[in-house]
Amino acid sequence: MMKRAIMAVAAASATAVALAGCTAPADDNSEGPATLTFWHGYTEADGEVLDQIVADFNDSQDDYVIETETKTWAVIDDTLLPALSSDEGPDIVAMPAERMPVYADRGAFVDLTDFYASEDSNTSELAEQSVDMVTVDGAPYGVPTGFVPLSVFYNKALFTAAGIDEFPTTWDEWVDAAKALTIDANSDGTPEQYGLALPDHATVANGLWPSLLLSGGGEIVEGSTEAVIDSSENAESLAYWVDAVTKDKISPTGLDGIGADELFSSGKAAMHVGGPWMSFISADNDIDYGIAAIPAGPEEQAASAIGVSMGITEQASDAQVAGAEAFFSYFFQEDVATEWSLASGWPPLRTDIPLESVESNPVVVSLTEIAPTGRALLPGVVNSVDVLAAIDTLTQKAVAGGDIDELLAAAQSEIQQAIE
Repeated sequence: MMKRAIMAVAAASATAVALAGCTAPADDNSEGPATLTFWHGYTEADGEVLDQIVADFNDSQDDYVIETETKTWAVIDDTLLPALSSDEGPDIVAMPAERMPVYADRGAFVDLTDFYASEDSNTSELAEQSVDMVTVDGAPYGVPTGFVPLSVFYNKALFTAAGIDEFPTTWDEWVDAAKALTIDANSDGTPEQYGLALPDHATVANGLWPSLLLSGGGEIVEGSTEAVIDSSENAESLAYWVDAVTKDKISPTGLDGIGADELFSSGKAAMHVGGPWMSFISADNDIDYGIAAIPAGPEEQAASAIGVSMGITEQASDAQVAGAEAFFSYFFQEDVATEWSLASGWPPLRTDIPLESVESNPVVVSLTEIAPTGRALLPGVVNSVDVLAAIDTLTQKAVAGGDIDELLAAAQSEIQQAIE
């Protein structure tokens, strides 16, 4: 309900943005370099590197100056549209990729079709699915800053203690390993150690369960306008994992994403599905970890990819749009793209950057090796947040014992309503 309320506010504010977009640019005719404001939510070491890349861009030319403002992703989401409505927002903004389509659909971002068509944009080698994330109705409204499939982080010490020397590659092997790693020492029915932290709601970017449904041969939305979640494939996948959690007790029930992080970081879960940030969490908690692809389901090996993107707001003047596009071209130069990958811990966005160029960061190497399993999460679906909220309800109620067929039918109706 909270997410729906936020989206309602966002929709209303976005309409105001479209109207405010008629305001004349302020500095097209001013003397000196055009100044741009850039909001981003990279608050850790990656933020320092991004700020340095921006500073290097500023030093590389005399026409534009970009000034960065670091905020949390939540603050950006809460304040972007009101700020744009009053013409006090950023000219460039980075945000989780799944949030961009709803803003773009309502006119908050500049169409970058011509930018992508330019040979000078350095976008021709970008991973295709990373561009799909920012494409709405066939037009790109942003550029990616990160794209990575969810992966499994596992505790090597616990694997060794359980006598498991190879990471599983299929669902059945995965559940068998999780059962071997689940320990109920006092036989009270509540394990002291779980094989897998599998949250049933509020998961990482809501991509975990879509990954499992996809690997089982199911889909959530076909195209961007037809809900197809109510299928036999999805029913079988849900039943499989609900049984693993509730009968085999490989993971607690009622677990959310934050709880899963805590379970893994405390050494009480042997495996956890996450993204690059889990390397920092593991290191901070002295966990000797490994990284592996989510094991293959009965149909394929696939994982939802999460991403971050940046776009140019409609508030930007022509000169500021030109400056933003010049920065994007700079950001995608091979040397800069490599620098960003090594510092952020995310796989290179350019497919022509060889693995040896990032071998100094083993996390990047591991994530790059499993990158082919990544699938853009709900590309082009404008109201993806509402779709993911429906999936959240579905999985939480299924693990809690709800009737899977009835839950899928309800999710089908809710998702179709959200995307119409």
